[in-house]
Amino acid sequence: MMSTKAFTLVPAVEREQLMGDREWVSLECVECCGRNLYVGTSDCFVYHFLLEEKTVPGGSATFTATKQLHRHLGFKKPVNELRAASALHRLLVLCDGCITLVHMLSLEPVPSGARIKGATAFALNENPVSGDPFCVEVCIISVKRRTIQVFLVYEDRVQIVREVSTPEQPLAVAVDGHFLCLALTTQYIILNYSTGVAQDLFPFCSEEKRPIVKRIGRQEFLLAGPGGLGMFATVAGISQRAPVHWSENVVGAAVCFPYVIALDSEFITVHSMLDQQQKQTLPFKEGHILQDFEGRLIVATSKGVYVLVPLPLEKQIQDLLASRRVEEALVLAKGARRNIPKEKFQVMYRRILQQAGFIQFAQLQFLEAKELFRSGQLDVRELISLYPFLLPTSSSFTRSHPPLHEFADLNQLTQGDQEKVAKCKRFLMSYLNEVRSTEVANGYKEDIDTALLKLYTEADHDSLLDLLVTENFCLLTDSAAWLEKHKKYFALGLLYHYNHQDAAAVQLWVSIVNGDIHDSTRSDLYEYIVDFLTYSLDADLVWQYADWVLQKDPEVGVQVFTKRPVDEQQSRFNPDDIISCLKKYPQALVKYLEHLVMDRRLQKEGYHTHLAVLYLDEVLQQRPSASGKDAEVTETQAKLRRLLQQSDLYQVHFLLDRIRGAGLPMESAILLGKLEQHEEALRILVHELADFPAAEGYCLWRSEGRAPPYRRRLFQLLLAIYLGPGPSAPELAMAAVDLLNRRATEFDAAQVLQLLPGTWSVQLLCPFLTGAVRDSVHARRTTQVAMGLAKSENLIYKYDKMKLKGSSVRLSDKKLCQMCRNPFCEPVFVRYPNGGLVHTHCAASRHTNPSSPSPGART
Repeated sequence: MMSTKAFTLVPAVEREQLMGDREWVSLECVECCGRNLYVGTSDCFVYHFLLEEKTVPGGSATFTATKQLHRHLGFKKPVNELRAASALHRLLVLCDGCITLVHMLSLEPVPSGARIKGATAFALNENPVSGDPFCVEVCIISVKRRTIQVFLVYEDRVQIVREVSTPEQPLAVAVDGHFLCLALTTQYIILNYSTGVAQDLFPFCSEEKRPIVKRIGRQEFLLAGPGGLGMFATVAGISQRAPVHWSENVVGAAVCFPYVIALDSEFITVHSMLDQQQKQTLPFKEGHILQDFEGRLIVATSKGVYVLVPLPLEKQIQDLLASRRVEEALVLAKGARRNIPKEKFQVMYRRILQQAGFIQFAQLQFLEAKELFRSGQLDVRELISLYPFLLPTSSSFTRSHPPLHEFADLNQLTQGDQEKVAKCKRFLMSYLNEVRSTEVANGYKEDIDTALLKLYTEADHDSLLDLLVTENFCLLTDSAAWLEKHKKYFALGLLYHYNHQDAAAVQLWVSIVNGDIHDSTRSDLYEYIVDFLTYSLDADLVWQYADWVLQKDPEVGVQVFTKRPVDEQQSRFNPDDIISCLKKYPQALVKYLEHLVMDRRLQKEGYHTHLAVLYLDEVLQQRPSASGKDAEVTETQAKLRRLLQQSDLYQVHFLLDRIRGAGLPMESAILLGKLEQHEEALRILVHELADFPAAEGYCLWRSEGRAPPYRRRLFQLLLAIYLGPGPSAPELAMAAVDLLNRRATEFDAAQVLQLLPGTWSVQLLCPFLTGAVRDSVHARRTTQVAMGLAKSENLIYKYDKMKLKGSSVRLSDKKLCQMCRNPFCEPVFVRYPNGGLVHTHCAASRHTNPSSPSPGART
């Protein structure tokens, strides 16, 4: 059990004020109504005091009781109970089994002498059911055995309204509405005196202890249960709160939310209703009275009266927080909700959550601290301000007053332990990253993002770059100085770029690549710069660094032009300007022309010719170095051939003149093909190169997209070259046979047979002849089918014509032309399929003038 100072005990009425030097007199009962304090004594006196509360400068309360008067009731017995009925200005006094009505100020009995006789104890119904504001409901334990009586008490009279029998003799009673909570001889019960229904609660032994029955709220009671438990019970006979554990010898109890206060002969103990723990113990000997009067707790011995003054809940909570008892403070704060206005509570509770968060933070309980900060809607700058130099110099933030914690900065909190400092910084990184995109950051995103950048920079964290390439609110001045201090030049460039200072960013990155400053963040920084310039909208910046990127690596540097989006190239990146710039970099120029010709497919003769010339120059430059072609030359030569074949825009004659005598027969053949000089091209391929597949491919290339006769003519020409006059090489004969057997469909068999040498056997040309015969038969049969279909169609048309001729047409001078509406003068007319008759000249005019009225389609 950890103690909490929840109450202070303050004297209210001293012994001398009550009884002077009469040692034998004792205090028997107390009543308090507003400022009026009443005390009943053992010698049948009632004392009236005015109780004044004052607060001294230290914050504690003091009470001064001023005696008004005292009066003897005329009995020789002690005053057992006092109850004030302020609405009636009456005080109900139980003495010698009789309840007397006296005036609250004069203490004089009412003139009518109204009283209730035969009572051993009584209780006022604070939740009356009568509805009459000019009376109070009083429930008494009657001297009659096992009887409870209910009275209505007015200013000068009393009226019994109900008498209820109980299963056992009642010893104590409390009342709420129609419900009586009774301590009987052996048990506690709830009794509805309106319906007579009783609900047993739990057993109780009256011989062992004094019963306690207290109404603590609407339809709820506090009872002294077995085993030293303070039990809660509702009028439904159930308990909605956990019991509290108090002394076995409790003689009095009261509730001052969220506490239960218990009194025994030695101590006053304070127990929490929220966590059922004992919170405070106050020494108090010989106490026998503990009562709650509208929130004011009064305790008394037989000689004096004291007030239990509760400390303000906020003070209690702050004391708990100061003792690092976070959970208890939060439980108490939540429990205080019912006693504090909503808006005030929300402000108070948020602050308590924030304070608790800092306590957990100081103990490195980061998960708990984070949840408390979130729940308490902490201004995150309170947390950032603990870390030296993280808040921007321009920040106007000042810490909360009164402060949420006792720490000047992180160094004081961790006492210089660098491991703890590192943990705290990792937590702040995580927390700021989580809250920066939430409502918590609204209004001070610059402070959050700038602090996060500084933390990432210090820790060399990968997330630094992610922060800078996404939306952020880092303040340029602070952030730039911090990045430069920690030599994070690449990140500094990203910061400049985000703040639209691309020139400064590129200049910084170029310095890194040149080795003027050191930053190993990216090993591919040169490629990054090229990519950055490629997509930059600042044309001046691109031109400024174009030479630099091309000097570093022409093939990579040219990407600032080749990979640039096309729509951005129209105005500031004219191809002719770029070509002029690239003349100093042949490799880059080739790449750029390839981009124009192959990728963008620009149909401009100059680009195509220029590219072909560059290819040709490179091929010619490489050829003398070796008799064979190395990989690079082969690749370039393949590009040249592909360009010569696919493009129709270059200057053929110009290139042909450059190639002649250069030992490039294949290229010469391609160019001759472009000039339709097929025989010369094929002779180069066949006789000079002996590349028969290339010759066959040439025929296919040049006939692509042409009519079949054009292709046949090329293959026929190739066959003629194979079989031409002169000494016949075996390779040519075999090439001719192979061509015929594989490309049988490309030849006219009749013409081929005239070219073939008579010495060739049929078996040698079997595949060709088989294919030729098959094609001939197929062609003949296809022609027969087409002829048959044509005849059938013609027969159908003849039938339709005969049908039309078979019907007679009657023409008279009364018949009118359907177009001009004039009669026919001659037996010449035009008849439409719908039967309409028109003049021949009208029909002719209809065809020359489509807007004329039409009787139907002409047959």
